[in-house]
Amino acid sequence: MDGPKLLPVPADPADVGPRFRQAISRFTTGVAVITTRTADGPAGMTASAVASLSMDPLQLLVCIGSTLPTCQAIIESGHFAVNVLGEGQQHLATRFATRRRDKFAGVTLRADSDTPVLVDAIAHFVCAVGGTLPGGDHTIVVGSVLTCDHVPGTNPLVYFASSFGSLCDPAAHARDAFDWQFASAM
Repeated sequence: MDGPKLLPVPADPADVGPRFRQAISRFTTGVAVITTRTADGPAGMTASAVASLSMDPLQLLVCIGSTLPTCQAIIESGHFAVNVLGEGQQHLATRFATRRRDKFAGVTLRADSDTPVLVDAIAHFVCAVGGTLPGGDHTIVVGSVLTCDHVPGTNPLVYFASSFGSLCDPAAHARDAFDWQFASAM
């Protein structure tokens, strides 16, 4: 059985960047909105480079473009939240991924947190900045998790090949197909 056909390693290093973007886009990620509070109000951005780092102590990491205003705002604030988006929330991902004056207009935030937490997030992690590391054109922000929660029974918004999508549940699809075929036979 033959495996997938991989392209040969390019001879010209300038070809690696475009190939890297295409190859890394095949790594499915979740989508989150990273938020913090500044003296001027809430700030936020969309991120897919979020990962669990440690269970003891509880830590996660977020990779943020070093030149983005939200990066400096998080460092200055000392706190941030990771708001995990769910299926059908592409509009929030797109809103926070674009430069606009008020990304939070019409977005409901939880009243029980000084750090902005989106009411519609399927999970959230409120963190203190535990440290930062350089990562090329990004800053790796280590978050010490102060509190977190999730909404049971929800599915995440995912990002694959530069497109938003959702998880596929084969059992649910099989049930739906059976129900459809059964209903069609009646």
